[in-house]
Amino acid sequence: MLQPAEIRANKDLFTERLKKRGLEDIELTLNQILSLDDERKSTQQSLDSTLAESNNAAKEIGMLMKQGKKEEAEQAKAKAAELRDKSKEIGTKMSGIEEELKSLLYNVPNVPHESVPAGQSEDDNEVVFQVPELPEIAEGAKPHWDLIKEYDIIDFDLGNKVSGAGFPFYKKQGARLIRSMINFFLDEAADAGYIEVQAPLLVNEDSGYGTGQLPDKEGQMYHATADNLFLIPTAEVPITNMYRDVIVDENQLPLKNVGHTPCFRREAGSWGAHVRGLNRLHQFDKVEIVQIQHPEKSYEALDEMVKHVEELIKKLGLPYRILRLCGGDLGFTSALTYDFEVYSAAQKRWLEVSSVSNFETYQANRLKLRYKGSDKKKQLLHTLNGSALALPRILAAILENNQTPDGIIIPEVLRPYTGFDKITL
Repeated sequence: MLQPAEIRANKDLFTERLKKRGLEDIELTLNQILSLDDERKSTQQSLDSTLAESNNAAKEIGMLMKQGKKEEAEQAKAKAAELRDKSKEIGTKMSGIEEELKSLLYNVPNVPHESVPAGQSEDDNEVVFQVPELPEIAEGAKPHWDLIKEYDIIDFDLGNKVSGAGFPFYKKQGARLIRSMINFFLDEAADAGYIEVQAPLLVNEDSGYGTGQLPDKEGQMYHATADNLFLIPTAEVPITNMYRDVIVDENQLPLKNVGHTPCFRREAGSWGAHVRGLNRLHQFDKVEIVQIQHPEKSYEALDEMVKHVEELIKKLGLPYRILRLCGGDLGFTSALTYDFEVYSAAQKRWLEVSSVSNFETYQANRLKLRYKGSDKKKQLLHTLNGSALALPRILAAILENNQTPDGIIIPEVLRPYTGFDKITL
C-alpha cells in the first residue's frame, strides 16, 4: 500500500509510472487521496484542539468546586459536556475520512519500477533471456494429458468425481515424482540459506490484506465463510505474514524462508488447450521462497532469487526463457516481476512456471513490517518472493520433453529422490 506522504513527494513520478499499468485516470485518484489526507490532517487538528479544551474544562470544574463556586462549576460542566459531544462528532467524521482514505489506498496498485516496460498484456512483456535452441521431439509425440493416461500416473476423472474439475489425483510413479520435485526444490533452497517452514493452508482476513490478495483477488480465493478464513493461493501469504507487526533488528537481515504448500485458486478454466490437463488447476503444489530485505539491498536480492530459480530449471534440463513483465501484466502488489517459462515441445508453447517479484515497501506498509537501524529510527522493509517452483507445468514439460518409445526419462537430479530413472508402462 502506498503512503500519502510518498504520493505527495512523488506525485508526478508515481502518475507516470502507474500509467504503465494502463491507469490513465490515476492522477485523479492520487489527487483524491491527497485531498482526503489534507482533510484528515485538519480534522485531526480540530479533534486534538477540542480534546485539549475538554480536558482543560474538566480540570476547571474541579478547581471551581474546591473554591466553592458551584454556579460557575455547573457552567463549566455544561461546557465540558458540549465539548465531549463535539469531540465525538469530530471523531466520527475522522473515522469516516480514514476509512475512505484506506479504501482508496488499498485499491491503488504498487508503483512499477523504472525498468518495467509499458504495455497492456503479456504480448508486451520483454524477453530478457531465452535458450538458443528449442527441443524437437519425434513425430507423433503426445501432450501430457495423453501421456498421463497411457502411463496411469495422474487421474483427472477420479479428481472430478471426488472434488471437481481442476483437482487431479497423482498416482504411482506420478505421485513419487511430485514428492521428489518438492524435496529437491526444498533441499536446493536450504542450500541457498532459506529456512524451511510448514505454513498453515488457511489464513485470516488480516493476512489477506497484509500481502495484497485482499481486496484485489477476493473472488479468486476459496473462502471458508463460517470462520472467515481463506485458503491460500500461495505460500507467500502465510510466510510473509509471519512478520506482520514485527520490528526487525537491522542485524537480523535478510530474513529468508522457504515453504512447500498446496495452493488453491478458483480461477481455473475448463476450455481450450492452454488450460487443459496440468496447465491450470484449482489445487497444485508449489515451493515458495520469501525474503525480507533491507531497502538498499532488495534488488540485489531479486537478482539472486532469479538466479536461484534459473539454476533449478537448468538442473532439470528444461528449455526456458525469462520475461520482465510489462505494466499491464504486472501483479497488483509488485514493483518488478520476472516470469520464467519452460518450453513444452509436444504442445509447442511456453508454460509459466515461476514469478519472482520485488514488492519494495508496498506489502511492508500494509503489514507494518519495519526495521530499526543504528540510528534507532523505524523504517519500512522490502519484501520479495518467488516460485521455486510451481510443480504442475514443470511436470507437464518433463513428461512431454522427455518422452521416448521406451518410457519417460527422469531428470538426473531427481533420480536420487524418485529411486527410478524412467516412467514405464
